[in-house]
Amino acid sequence: MIIIIDYDTGNTRNVQKALDHVGLANKISADPNEIQEAEGLILPGVGAFSLAMKELKERGLVSVIQEAAQKGTPILGVCLGMQLLLEGSMENGFTEGLGLIEGICEKLPEDPDLPVPHMGWNELIVTNETLLTKEIDSEYVYFVHSYYADCEPDLIDALVQYSIKIPAMISKGNIYGTQFHPEKSSEAGLKILSGFKEVVEHARFTSD
Repeated sequence: MIIIIDYDTGNTRNVQKALDHVGLANKISADPNEIQEAEGLILPGVGAFSLAMKELKERGLVSVIQEAAQKGTPILGVCLGMQLLLEGSMENGFTEGLGLIEGICEKLPEDPDLPVPHMGWNELIVTNETLLTKEIDSEYVYFVHSYYADCEPDLIDALVQYSIKIPAMISKGNIYGTQFHPEKSSEAGLKILSGFKEVVEHARFTSD
């Protein structure tokens, strides 16, 4: 069972529908026990980084997510959820994140021809093949964000070109993130979620 972490700041219902479509059993929950026992976790998110971290802390979920990551539970962060996986964000001053992947969220550079927030469809440039990135090079996916993950190249699995090259997908071990919304990205997004399903199934097999 996959748990979609519920903390009142995510596109949870659409994520759930997409997971249902790819055949991944799931439940929306904020229950620490269910999160600890889950075969995989999805951390969705829209809105401000600091408010999201505040909500996770108030629900007692920060250490729960960190412990799940440490024991090898596959985790996928989506949009703001991906940013929360990092060490922190400079949005409205520095706020500490979950610290599961090294990097800091920085504001997208201003460009008169490329507005911030970055909204709409962009072409993926796959830089590292994982179960999530196979068969999606040059596919288009849907973004809505003003901040980007400033992290080392070896953590970046896919980029998109905007005012800068934006990390679109990142990973470290069992931790994955998409800056875009796979649940809003048509067939490309479903391929990515199917890839996460494979990650979860592989983790289940190796733990048996």
